[in-house]
Amino acid sequence: MTHPRILSARRTAVVPRDGAFRALEVHELMAPVLRALLDDASLPLSRVDDVIMGNALYGGGNPARVGALAAGLPETVSALTIDTQCCGGLDAIALAAARIRAGDADIIIAGGVESYSRSPLRLRRPKQAHEVAEAYLRPPFTPWAQRDPDMIEAAATLATERHITRQVQEAYAIASHAKAFGRGFASEIIDINGVTRDAFTRRLSAALAGRMPPLVDGLNAPTAATTAVEADACAAVLVVSPRVAAELKPRASVFILGSQRLGSDPEQPALAPIPAAQKLLQRCGVAASDLARVELMEAFAVQALVFIEALGLQESQVNVKGGSLARGHPIGASGAVLITRLWHELMASGGTGLAAIAGAGGLGSAMLLQKEAHA
Repeated sequence: MTHPRILSARRTAVVPRDGAFRALEVHELMAPVLRALLDDASLPLSRVDDVIMGNALYGGGNPARVGALAAGLPETVSALTIDTQCCGGLDAIALAAARIRAGDADIIIAGGVESYSRSPLRLRRPKQAHEVAEAYLRPPFTPWAQRDPDMIEAAATLATERHITRQVQEAYAIASHAKAFGRGFASEIIDINGVTRDAFTRRLSAALAGRMPPLVDGLNAPTAATTAVEADACAAVLVVSPRVAAELKPRASVFILGSQRLGSDPEQPALAPIPAAQKLLQRCGVAASDLARVELMEAFAVQALVFIEALGLQESQVNVKGGSLARGHPIGASGAVLITRLWHELMASGGTGLAAIAGAGGLGSAMLLQKEAHA
């Protein structure tokens, strides 16, 4: 079988913005994760061919290279940073798999890293000498201002169009926290500054969720309870060729069955993962009912709800130990957190799993993993 294997998957805890990771630069989040991946596989730093990381908020440069050097990788190891916003961490892993399938590399570290806490302040340069610099929060995601909605407003519109009530969204968020509460994730989270648990997870009650005001106008608009909190984190996986997997002879491994990236309506980015996942499942001959695990990005509760309905998934398949509503959303790292979670779930339970995520501008990415047992 020629599919690339994932031999190890690690992450930091996901910590809300201005929390315990507020003073850490992205390379300080990234370096310990890279070293842990290689330690898990008993591979020396010199065996790595490339590092590919998703990032959205760094402000330019190449944070993947900075983190690779900070981890102690040889200066001869290349590094690449990609920005597809929320999809970046998953897309980086898909790119690593493609390079390995093409025979361009044998061992690649791929994932995503993000620090809301240390993200730069953004200013637009004045066009005229008498003007002042203008602050902005995000870049445009389309060339058309009228088709480039705020993410929260787009989620509110979706809830209205699909008649998904606030109470239904809150019930989903409460369940996400309940599934995650008390989970240590010790096998996947590395200790940074003594933090070994996702910091946001709590016992969310219906009473508390009901007291939170809507974030934008609208009867069923998202609230702080039904929207993933801004966060800092790094997650990455070790992707290797079948030849290297045969050399190392792991007791079990997970291979990348396939991945799919698609564009969709930029006015409703929350819907973008649906056609991506559907096309991927069809191409790989996998039925949604056959999925052992699904790790789905919960940027908004309404986003997750429409995806689950569109694919006909069961609650027992999806985010079985909680999702991003209970963790947080470290943008460029979120897709890699999904893959890390899925890898650990499949290593424990076996079977085939799906990860899916939406990105600003109407991007959707999905990936299928499958556990392969070894004698």
